[in-house]
Amino acid sequence: MSRRKFLVIADDSEEFAAALRYACRRARSTGGHVALLRVIEPAVFEHWSGVREEIERQERVEAEAVLQKLAEQVVAETGEAPEFLIKHAENTKAAIRAVVAADPEIKILVLAAAAGGRGPGALVASIAKDGVGFGARKIPVTVVPGDLTDEEIIDLA
Repeated sequence: MSRRKFLVIADDSEEFAAALRYACRRARSTGGHVALLRVIEPAVFEHWSGVREEIERQERVEAEAVLQKLAEQVVAETGEAPEFLIKHAENTKAAIRAVVAADPEIKILVLAAAAGGRGPGALVASIAKDGVGFGARKIPVTVVPGDLTDEEIIDLA
């Protein structure tokens, strides 16, 4: 039997930290593990392919650096290194769709709503409205409040 994998979108939003902490706690308490998805959207620069390729290379290096830094937190919380997923895609929903379709071990998508009562956040609102369309697979989406404290996350997860 495969281990439960919790997919977290490693973006630059304020609420990301709550989603990651929650996923780490759930993974630890259920014997699962965490996968971090960093999405790289296409570069808009179209004039010279060499420049575009260099921009994409730099974005990948930056994505790897971000994930390496986040790995320290995941290891501290779960005792295991996370899986890194870096995906070039038109948008985050397309990246999620591709990653979930390709990996049957992903069992739960963990997102956080915007902190401070600013609504659900763009990704959560988009998924709630249109769905993600994982194809034949159906997985639950856990949405945690983006402003949960560490103590509240410990209590919930």
